[in-house]
Amino acid sequence: MLDVVAGGASIGFFHPLERAAAVRWWRGQVSAVREGRLAVRGVRDGGRIVGTVGLAFADKPNARHRAEIVKLMVHRDARGRGLGRALLTAAEEAAAEAGVTLLLLDTETGSPAETLYRSSGWTEIGVVPGHAADPGGTLRPTTFFYKHLGTGHGTALGKADGPVPATV
Repeated sequence: MLDVVAGGASIGFFHPLERAAAVRWWRGQVSAVREGRLAVRGVRDGGRIVGTVGLAFADKPNARHRAEIVKLMVHRDARGRGLGRALLTAAEEAAAEAGVTLLLLDTETGSPAETLYRSSGWTEIGVVPGHAADPGGTLRPTTFFYKHLGTGHGTALGKADGPVPATV
């Protein structure tokens, strides 16, 4: 996370991001993972984590069919090896296994991540000018995307609680 923010990625933090703040953020995610509201996948290179992606499950009864891809991060030293695409695919597969049929995400317009999502079959919804500040504090446009998984779109949902996501 520290490297990704230092590299200019707009993932919700300003640069410089202090290690203690990053640790607090990650520790704050533990309860969401334990409760099944968030799944996290990671990639290791040797003993260090070089990439992560989160899958945030909707908590409303009428939204259990959808989830959001959050915090797709790849260390700058590990880029160019297909890890971002592999993490995105892993998150999509975890979503499908949990019964999710619609995924959403957003990213800074013009970023390398935007190129990844377009080339991975995601559909642009639109762009919101000045939606989020980059790590330097400058407001930037954000592009929103969606992707349907399987054949679930357009079908009626039962009144059951919906999928219970597994933590990963």
